[in-house]
Amino acid sequence: MIVVYTSPGCASCRKVKQWLKDRNLPFIEKNIFKTLLNDNEIKHLLMRSENGTDDIISKRSKIIQGSNIDIDAMKTDELIHFIKNNPSVLKRPIILNESNFQVGYDEEEIGVFVPRELRNLADHVCNPDCPNYKTCGEVHKEA
Repeated sequence: MIVVYTSPGCASCRKVKQWLKDRNLPFIEKNIFKTLLNDNEIKHLLMRSENGTDDIISKRSKIIQGSNIDIDAMKTDELIHFIKNNPSVLKRPIILNESNFQVGYDEEEIGVFVPRELRNLADHVCNPDCPNYKTCGEVHKEA
């Protein structure tokens, strides 16, 4: 299942959700300001990011800039507590499923969230005569 961490007013978040809807890909939206992230969820995000905090935390956020906080000096438990209390420091959107992780909306990269079977099928079967070409043809172009 695809999970998308979002916030209100985030244009990139809207683009990701629309992209997923256009392709009939089910997803769970978690608004980081309405849904309290638990410790395990934050740990999971940190573990999935290739570059740790640099991938998911905006060091330009007002909270970090205004209080001169050194994220890199924090222990894991301190960092988790900080993120729980200050979810606005998270970059958005964060998109993940069992095998993929992406931060932000990148039109070239987001295609990895289309299931492999569908991408393979589109490569071999889909053509303009296909009744589902509007959907699978797009997948074919993106793969």
